Amino acid sequence: MGIFSFFTKEKKETLDKGLSKTKENVFSKITRAVAGKSKVDDEVLDNLEEVLITSDVGVETTLKIISRIEKRVAKDKYVTTKELSSILREEIASLLMESNVEEAENFELPADKKPYVIMVVGVNGVGKTTTIGKLAYQFKKAGKNVYLGAADTFRAAAVEQLTIWSERVGVPVVKQKMGSDPASVAFDTLNSAKANNADVVIIDTAGRLHNKINLMNELTKIKNVMKKVVPDAPHEILLVLDGSTGQNAFEQAKQFTAATEVNALAITKLDGTAKGGVVIGISDHFSIPVKYIGLGEGMEDLQVFRKKEFVDSLFGE
Repeated sequence: MGIFSFFTKEKKETLDKGLSKTKENVFSKITRAVAGKSKVDDEVLDNLEEVLITSDVGVETTLKIISRIEKRVAKDKYVTTKELSSILREEIASLLMESNVEEAENFELPADKKPYVIMVVGVNGVGKTTTIGKLAYQFKKAGKNVYLGAADTFRAAAVEQLTIWSERVGVPVVKQKMGSDPASVAFDTLNSAKANNADVVIIDTAGRLHNKINLMNELTKIKNVMKKVVPDAPHEILLVLDGSTGQNAFEQAKQFTAATEVNALAITKLDGTAKGGVVIGISDHFSIPVKYIGLGEGMEDLQVFRKKEFVDSLFGE
């Protein structure tokens, strides 16, 4: 079992605190939805459907949840409105756990892939570089030799921000001058990482989505160049989404998964928003694991996403 496998009391407190705005938002809406009602009937279910959709769970996932609750109400004949939140928690947890997507246990790395190469994608402003810094911190904390690559060469601020994070965490960053070829930066990073026996390499990339063809071509070029150094790189293409943007994050996930072979998701900024329900919709909708969630500004405030703990925190007592 990995060093980060245990869901500690501190992690639960961070999760509870990070989801407090979403929880408050959802429960205030549920309270209004059941006002004056003692049992769950069609009107309550209609109101609950509206609650979930306006809490950014997403239409498709909401309809699945409502259908499951309808079946349960029909089977049990009489379900009180007091039972609704626990039923909601059980049905959402059950829905998410049924997906075939495996969830990560911890911040450990596959032993047979060294260096393990993570290419991070996402639009500007979603917390991409901050997520890279927090990931680097977690991997270093686990005793790993970490290298960062500043391949977002179109924004000086991106390179500067990644450099600041590398200094905070105490890991090397490979960078070139502004406007350099991003693939060249990735190539240099992997060469340096291999020469210095690195365990994990995290590559930052430019966050432009206005032209999907250009984005696809650029990311493909970076991937092809990395393969010259590490033949099966990148092992992970991590898409970072801003949870506070609600359904916009859902749309970005659709666009990026169409543009490149994303195989992991990180959803950030959940601590400052009431739109954390979007994690449920994204986790249900995409056959790609939500691997990490960001719950604050601190280096410790990036957690591995655990479906059951997330739903328990959101809909618990």
